[in-house]
Amino acid sequence: MKNTIQAFMKRPTTIVGIITALMFQIVFSVIWMTGYNGVTDRIDKLHIAVVNEDQQFGTQIAGSLVSSLPFQMSQPSSLEDAKQQLNARELQMIIYFPADFTQKAMAADGKADIGYIINESNPALIKSIMSGVAAEVTKEANAQAIEQGIAGTLGKAGIPTEQAAIAGQSLAERITANIESTNQVKGMNNQMVPMMMVLASYVGAMIMGMNLEQSSMMVSAGAGRWKRFAARSIITAGSAIFVSLIGSSLLAAFNGQMEQGFLKLWLFQLMFVLAFMFVSQMFLYVFGMAGMLFNIIALSAQLVSSGAIVPRELLPDFYVKLGEALPATYAVEGLMNVLFGGTGIGSEVAALAIIAIVGFVISMAAVGLKKQAVMKPGQMAMKSN
Repeated sequence: MKNTIQAFMKRPTTIVGIITALMFQIVFSVIWMTGYNGVTDRIDKLHIAVVNEDQQFGTQIAGSLVSSLPFQMSQPSSLEDAKQQLNARELQMIIYFPADFTQKAMAADGKADIGYIINESNPALIKSIMSGVAAEVTKEANAQAIEQGIAGTLGKAGIPTEQAAIAGQSLAERITANIESTNQVKGMNNQMVPMMMVLASYVGAMIMGMNLEQSSMMVSAGAGRWKRFAARSIITAGSAIFVSLIGSSLLAAFNGQMEQGFLKLWLFQLMFVLAFMFVSQMFLYVFGMAGMLFNIIALSAQLVSSGAIVPRELLPDFYVKLGEALPATYAVEGLMNVLFGGTGIGSEVAALAIIAIVGFVISMAAVGLKKQAVMKPGQMAMKSN
């Protein structure tokens, strides 16, 4: 047994395997601990719009919210404009005061609703945070109805102070939250699909690239570097078509949510799988098998910076900028639109195409600059043994 262990330890592949396992621990620990550090301290980077159509009490509350809530606050000119921004994920929530808000609040038997509109085509954390904000805003509106709003309005109308205060108390209890969700996500299984597809696609791409690199070394005696590069590129493109078709088909087979249809999902998955494959193989072309270290780093960085788990607005600036250069960010954005609803995916497809082309060009340059490496038949036999 001792001799067998020694024989294993003499093999470079054994050492590489141990180092790879170690690097996963180091890389994921460093990137995830720094990427998610202070997430809850950056909620002030989230955007909320206040739309007010009520010229009395609604105006007072809306002004107070814009000045006091710890978020990036705005007041769009219309509800329609705000909804467009929400659909594009430029906003995380809309707070809406309808034109009859004061009228309903003042009615003896009325009930005034504050409208809250949340786009669920986002990481699940967005809905959780914004639902909490809605509860706090409604509570604060109720308090203002007593202290400043309705009681004072009724007093000015000639109602005795004591009666106005009592009326204000009863009215405050009837100001409620009306939460509306757009692009609803049907279940946690669907909510996790963008992260699952990105993780599965990039891990698959990097493992495939590693095996293609080994195959390329083995056939180097009978094929020049440009023939091997061309063959790998054709195999990569063909594999991307097949892999993405299977991935999208499996999602459909399990009744996954596809708001924009199967064909659009498949074609978009084909785009980001191809980008993943070219990027992961780029590291291997440039650094050889040592490029797998860069793939491990890229995998971890993309899971953090893409917005699949935590909204990008809550990440440190370094990871926000890093995500803009990595394909997973655009894969997640596009997947949320295709799966749950949202804007088109034209900008995401363009970004993925640029990243894929850059990866392909850098790989081609690496092939041109490197010397021809040939693995002789004897070396092949030794490697197979």
